[in-house]
Amino acid sequence: MAPRPFWKGYLKLSLVNCPVTMAPATSEGEKVRFRTMNAATGNRVVSRYVDAVTGKPVREEDEVKGYARGEDDFVLLEDEELDSVALESTRTIDIDMFVPADSIGWIWYDRPHYLSPADRVGEEAFSVIREAMAASGTVGIARLVLYRRERAVMLEPRGKGIVVWTLRFGDEVRDEGDYFAGVDAGKPEPALMKLVRRLIEERKKPWSPEMASDPVQDRLLELIAARKKARKPAKPKAAEPPKDNVVNIMDALKRSLAAEKKGK
Repeated sequence: MAPRPFWKGYLKLSLVNCPVTMAPATSEGEKVRFRTMNAATGNRVVSRYVDAVTGKPVREEDEVKGYARGEDDFVLLEDEELDSVALESTRTIDIDMFVPADSIGWIWYDRPHYLSPADRVGEEAFSVIREAMAASGTVGIARLVLYRRERAVMLEPRGKGIVVWTLRFGDEVRDEGDYFAGVDAGKPEPALMKLVRRLIEERKKPWSPEMASDPVQDRLLELIAARKKARKPAKPKAAEPPKDNVVNIMDALKRSLAAEKKGK
């Protein structure tokens, strides 16, 4: 069952527009979550906002946003004031331009969202925009207010729908040259390359979501189940750290290939 959309609005390209809905493409709802408890009473611990000077609790209706303009000096803003400066992009994805689909590096991708037509009437306009992008090998660029900030988004055709990726801000992506500048750019020996490529072939498999499973989550569920039954779970065997001794790369690769074949 598809989750309820968290955003409703319009997809617009020039004079063509259609109503759409959007929902996050990822979820952390299945993750094990803990609450802070009082070990002495077994009761939950509740967090509350308190005045930093008086130490007294603050009523919810008295909470406002504050912008620091100096030490202990803030400009107070009500929610209505913040809403008044909201941009049109809070409810409309107006595609400004198109760029080649492979021209945006993965490092710019932030959060994925599924975009779909909101009703049958808008399906035709939605489909023609999606299929035109797919046929031309392009993705759309627009601006949209999500998570209380306007940001650039990328629209990528995917199957019968469109994936909307929020893109990272320009000052969030660091220049890779600052980190890779000292790496030797020379080509490795062909013999070593041949062995590593053989090792890659031995380990090549089709992608499966199980490859990204969370072993810690499984162990937490096991621990919780054991506590429910009042028994201690088996401790997982700690992985041995790799040995720090320097070895001949060629010998290591040959032994790795031999171990792969023996394992199969």
